[in-house]
Amino acid sequence: MNDDTTNQKEPTRRKYLQYGSALLGSALLAGCAGSSGESTAEPTETATDASTNTATAAGTDEATEQSESESGSYSVAIEPVGEVSFDSVPETWVANNGSWADMGIALGLEPPKAVWLTGRYHTQYYDEIPGLSVDKSDMVSLYQDGVSKELFYELDADVHVMDPNFLQNRFRGWEQADVEEVSANIGPIFGNCIYAQHYPWHEDYRYYTLYEGFEKLAQVFQRTDRYEAFERLHDDFQATLAPHVPTKAEAPEAAVLWGVGDAPEKFYPYIIGGGTGFKHLRDLNVQDALADTDVKDFHGSRAAIDVETLLEVDPEVLMLRGYEAKSESEFQSTVVASLEEHSTASALTAVQNGDVYRAGGLYQGPITNMVLTERTAGQLYDVDEQLFDRQRVADIVNGDF
Repeated sequence: MNDDTTNQKEPTRRKYLQYGSALLGSALLAGCAGSSGESTAEPTETATDASTNTATAAGTDEATEQSESESGSYSVAIEPVGEVSFDSVPETWVANNGSWADMGIALGLEPPKAVWLTGRYHTQYYDEIPGLSVDKSDMVSLYQDGVSKELFYELDADVHVMDPNFLQNRFRGWEQADVEEVSANIGPIFGNCIYAQHYPWHEDYRYYTLYEGFEKLAQVFQRTDRYEAFERLHDDFQATLAPHVPTKAEAPEAAVLWGVGDAPEKFYPYIIGGGTGFKHLRDLNVQDALADTDVKDFHGSRAAIDVETLLEVDPEVLMLRGYEAKSESEFQSTVVASLEEHSTASALTAVQNGDVYRAGGLYQGPITNMVLTERTAGQLYDVDEQLFDRQRVADIVNGDF
């Protein structure tokens, strides 16, 4: 791509897209390294958080907003972007992560052309759903030792479903001018970082729940009927799940950790909090074994703990992230076996009682959340029945409801 791309003034074929309220300048945070496959070592950020002065669309998103004109154009608002107008429904798209990608699949869309890291979009969860599969062979990882603006031009997507502040704060390289250029010349950047609630640059504007974000995406693609069908299915799922879930006081205490390697001796701790990445644990009333200890959340400290520190906490249950690419049998024969054979880790209550499990991916959408919640209910509460109707999921995806 030649240097002319950075100076383009005229919109491309996507002139029907108009970017909404502008964000003000954002200071940069050193970015996150990664790979195309899921790494068992969480990428580290190498600089402290810089302050971010971000203006949001005040008052535009107190309720779900969507307006249509007589010409068929419509607009959708989301913080921190503001209101975005569309003259026609987008056809191609890019998603920040598996939370948004899964929402699109639930809406019956073609898969996104790219996600942040394809290795962390766990499409094997769809094996639970009859007739549903997603081919990632042509899907692109946006992060390739940085995120290239030229890659956005090559992808040429109609809409980019991601938080613009994520682009500007997760690594060095993007500024507000780059966000505005991509939005004007290619397609709008429309989204909110919803998978976790820990970034200091996200303190000044609202987070969205999984289904709030899902509704916004459904409005963008004009498929609110599928969203409403999934909302009803989710309500039924929650009602079926409820009798199996103990009270908060009776639920087990679990430590959520990102294990490093197949024989982990170092772990990155995650405090259970808000965001789509912890929804399954919140819905199951799982208590956080680390919350009242001196162990600091990885997102704030960037620090790991060793096995000896973990033994001091000695949680009832270990929920390990970073292993979703493994099957349950592979996880047991490598990670769990290594803990059982380790001189210190073998003394952990969770290891001795056989309560070491895969924790589920960071990114959950409406389909993957039900799959993971049911899986975790089986692990923690010995639930051996199906808690949601797989065929009903497939029917909604196919528009048959």
